[in-house]
Amino acid sequence: MTLPRPSRFLQNALFFIAAAAFSIGSQAQLSSQKSVVTTEQVRAELMAHAPQGVTPGQPVWLGLQIRHQPEWHTYWKNSGDSGLPTQLEWTLPPGVLAGDIAWPLPHKISLGKLVNYGYEGTVLLPVPLTITPDFKPSLLNPDLTVKLKASWLVCRKECIPEEGEFTLSVPVKGSTALNGAAFDAALAAQPQALAAGNGSQLRIDGQTLQLTLSGLPAKLQGQTLEAFPEITEVINPSAPWQQAWQGAVWTATLPLVEARSASPTVLPLVLTHKNAGWRVELPVTGEWPKSAAPAALSPALQAALQANAQAPAAPTASLGFIAALLGALLGGLILNLMPCVFPVLAIKVLSFTRHADDHRGHRISGLAYTAGVVVSFVLLGLLLLGLRAAGESLGWGFQLQNPAVVATLAALFTLIGLNLAGVFEFGQFAPSSLAAFQARHPVLDAFLTGVLAVAVASPCTAPFMGASLGLAVTLPAGQALLIFATIGLGLALPYLLASFVPAFARALPKPGAWMDALRKLLAFPMFGTVAWLVWVLGHQSGVDGAGALLALLVVFSAVIWSLTLTGRSRLVIATILIAVGAWLTWAIGPFALKTQTTAEAPAAGERWQAWAPGRVEQLVAAQQTVFVDFTAAWCVTCQYNKQTTLADASVLAELEAKKVTLLRADWTRRDPAITAALAQLGRNGVPVYVFYQQGRTPIVLSEILSVQEVRAALAQL
Repeated sequence: MTLPRPSRFLQNALFFIAAAAFSIGSQAQLSSQKSVVTTEQVRAELMAHAPQGVTPGQPVWLGLQIRHQPEWHTYWKNSGDSGLPTQLEWTLPPGVLAGDIAWPLPHKISLGKLVNYGYEGTVLLPVPLTITPDFKPSLLNPDLTVKLKASWLVCRKECIPEEGEFTLSVPVKGSTALNGAAFDAALAAQPQALAAGNGSQLRIDGQTLQLTLSGLPAKLQGQTLEAFPEITEVINPSAPWQQAWQGAVWTATLPLVEARSASPTVLPLVLTHKNAGWRVELPVTGEWPKSAAPAALSPALQAALQANAQAPAAPTASLGFIAALLGALLGGLILNLMPCVFPVLAIKVLSFTRHADDHRGHRISGLAYTAGVVVSFVLLGLLLLGLRAAGESLGWGFQLQNPAVVATLAALFTLIGLNLAGVFEFGQFAPSSLAAFQARHPVLDAFLTGVLAVAVASPCTAPFMGASLGLAVTLPAGQALLIFATIGLGLALPYLLASFVPAFARALPKPGAWMDALRKLLAFPMFGTVAWLVWVLGHQSGVDGAGALLALLVVFSAVIWSLTLTGRSRLVIATILIAVGAWLTWAIGPFALKTQTTAEAPAAGERWQAWAPGRVEQLVAAQQTVFVDFTAAWCVTCQYNKQTTLADASVLAELEAKKVTLLRADWTRRDPAITAALAQLGRNGVPVYVFYQQGRTPIVLSEILSVQEVRAALAQL
């Protein structure tokens, strides 16, 4: 009896797509947008404004918008008595140059006896871009992709150093004027250049600067002005100073800082009145007085920076290399229990039944499958280590943090599911030579099945793997890759052992009709995997993105079906469906590949709160016990724990009785802050569950969480 079977060559071709998706992830990851960073004190967003598109000679602006919580502030380019200005470090493609920050007008912020220069409320710091003819968008990345690393000091009575990494893709063609009003307001708040009139001067007189200035607008005569020097530690912000009008000439006495750090020959000044400002540069005449040693930082800033530098980092896991290898092997073994891996392993079991007496063939197939798994893990580890060495904040499972990779895998598993369900056989529309080539290379088929197993198993961290992966990224490349290879060996080991045990193949039922039924049954786990991937993409791109991907997969499936038809109808129907698919890809494809810039905030009254950088430290300092769930939508183990142990009524009741604050760190989308927090715990993937309490070492729980383990940890608090 001859039974239809899955086309292994089609699987091979699709497996190559999955392998390519890992490589695509390294590039697509760079363009996934993360343009918002939110802390307890500020909301920082990277914005763009290109009203005529990104072309040479046209205005293109980037800007960091900072929304401060009430009573909090950040600083101008000269921060005054204390503080630090916001710093921006850009990574731009060749042919694109970033200018300096066009600082909006500052205002004075008094803190006791100190006077600072800065911003409250909402401020946008615009930066002009110069687009040169050397800028050449590529087909793979037709947009202008910019990356920003920003750092700022935010203060109230206390000061907190903060930073964020941002990525934004600006369309090259068409206008990007969504943020036009914000940039117009920021540019309108720039000081106007003032040409000083005759008689204007800036003269040193003892410990003061005597300013005489003409040429100011007539409407300012008799009004009180504010003066902000652009150079720090020259003029004393908190010392009293006098000003007066002599007709159209404005005069001011500006006291010098005793511990002056600069003696400029030209001093730029910004003068403000209400919401208007003017900038003037005047040469300094006279001899600068001797200066004391440069001033130290203010007590508030000293305390903030000292606390930030000396804050005890969470201890990393102490793990020997041999123990790490053992944990990697056990973790790889447990990966076989992941639901997504079941269909792949079942397909391999079918191969045993087809050739129960071919012991040599089984052994070769087992070795090829093992090689595919181990090589894939090593290549994935090499890619991860290489990107981290290049400055990327990535962790285990990084490939599924990108919508393009998720969509590619969804298409891959849709095709495999259709093939298993018998909708098509590759031989129906492939040259016979290709099918014959596949039949002569079963070893390649086994190897690529191993690649597929890694594609579906790698995103999650199994028990014993967490500490090993965390240690791997800190080791030399050779040792790190050995750990990745050992994880792969653990994943492949059950099938490898079975291939060398003839009794295993003999114990399976003889070939028969049941094999065709099992083949079709295995299509449904494949479609279940597609549903999971669509759900993951919904967390990354929103409901519109998930809906767009579903629509594309339906049309994709219809195209595959149309290719199985015969006669003239095949060409007509296939052409129509391909045209519809191309149009839908152009029309709604971007919705599926976009990345939401912010996660949804928990609703008021929800038990779980969103994790944010510095949030744990603040709560612990306030004598609160904190439990953090580091999770991701693409992590099956995370979702299992969330629906079982973390939803258990008795566990939640004990957490509430102990007044434990629950935080959830969602790593579904790329988040360098979460990556850094995991690294402090000696981890490089999710799930990770941690209890924090003041004066105690953080308690890290196991990856597969149990009610008993959580209760035992609570009993120690």
